[in-house]
Amino acid sequence: MSKWKKIGIGAAALVVVLLIVIATRPSTYHVERSATISASPDAVFAQVADFKKWDAWSPWSKLDPNMKTTFDGTQGTVGATYAWTGNDDVGEGKMTLTAVDPNKRVDIKLEFIKPFASTAQNGFKLEPAGKDTKVTWFMDGTNDFMGKAMCLVMDMDQMIGKDFEKGLADMKKIAEAAPAQAPEAVPAAAKN
Repeated sequence: MSKWKKIGIGAAALVVVLLIVIATRPSTYHVERSATISASPDAVFAQVADFKKWDAWSPWSKLDPNMKTTFDGTQGTVGATYAWTGNDDVGEGKMTLTAVDPNKRVDIKLEFIKPFASTAQNGFKLEPAGKDTKVTWFMDGTNDFMGKAMCLVMDMDQMIGKDFEKGLADMKKIAEAAPAQAPEAVPAAAKN
């Protein structure tokens, strides 16, 4: 057997092993970070349910000062959208509110268009913590073959988790600086 044939067989074997390793990577990912904010759930909810408020605390908004954004629908309600187009750091995509439970939870469909297409479920859970509010920012998605390959060289939890931590820290500053809002009166029939 010639030297080149041995090299070719060895290279083919390495490719097969790499393909097997990639195929065995997890097909889903979950990223989650939490922070406790010294503000009421309605003050925190106002920050996460209204896409127009995201520029003040979102870690990605600061990456491209020339980013173009478009809002559609009634903010804070199911169907409201936020679309963006920016530089290579922010790419292009769209977020759509898919579920809203006032002062408790917001679910968002996150669609990336550029630099690569993908979809993830994103959102926030709010829980009273005494006089404070615990806010949890989460993201769940699936990895296709290319996503699994990328996971060999980058850790999604560490990469996105750092951005979540920065965003939550900035949101905390804003929500804690906002004037306190009186809770809306709840009709007696709705209290049960």
